[in-house]
Amino acid sequence: MQEPKIIKLINLTLNFIIMKTKIQIALFVLTTLFTVSLNAQEKKSTTIKADSVIIDFHAGTPLEDIDAKSTDAKGIIKLSTGEFAFVVSNRSFHFKRSLMEEHFNENYMESDKYKVSTYKGKIVDYDKLDLSKDGTYKVVTKGILNIHGVEQEREIEGEIIVKDGKIHIVSTFMVKLEEHKIKIPKVVTEKIAEEVKVNVNAYFDTNNLR
Repeated sequence: MQEPKIIKLINLTLNFIIMKTKIQIALFVLTTLFTVSLNAQEKKSTTIKADSVIIDFHAGTPLEDIDAKSTDAKGIIKLSTGEFAFVVSNRSFHFKRSLMEEHFNENYMESDKYKVSTYKGKIVDYDKLDLSKDGTYKVVTKGILNIHGVEQEREIEGEIIVKDGKIHIVSTFMVKLEEHKIKIPKVVTEKIAEEVKVNVNAYFDTNNLR
């Protein structure tokens, strides 16, 4: 007569254990999904894409004015870490004279082979900045500048101007052609500068967080 009670008790115990295990598994799954969701939201809310990136450069000398401009560059920045990336199509640079543009793409940049130039890195001491507040912040960036297929580690200074949720990044720096294996024919060395002055203006809007 006692055996059915024992079996019933065993069955109840097993059912309790199974139910408890199922609850623990369900809680684990929910916790995992919630954590993943939070991480995804955090990632989504801290990456911002530039509305506009304008890059121009001056490579002339007193004997020749050589200026070019691109309005087709792209840029992103992670507001949570200060990491960034900029990319520009070399063929998007336009000159005042079509012959200059042709020489730039075919002879110097070899744009069919090296289609883009990039700068990827991070803002130094980014944790000390508060870009939620209006102001002008002087910054130093550290990253890899890739031009003509040659990578160079660089530290480039700039300013970040914040106003009403909009961010304007400004930077001017020099690029030595020799460091990126860009060869200039001797016949035009007096017309083309050995160092090129580059200006970058990037415009972001925090309403475009993704």
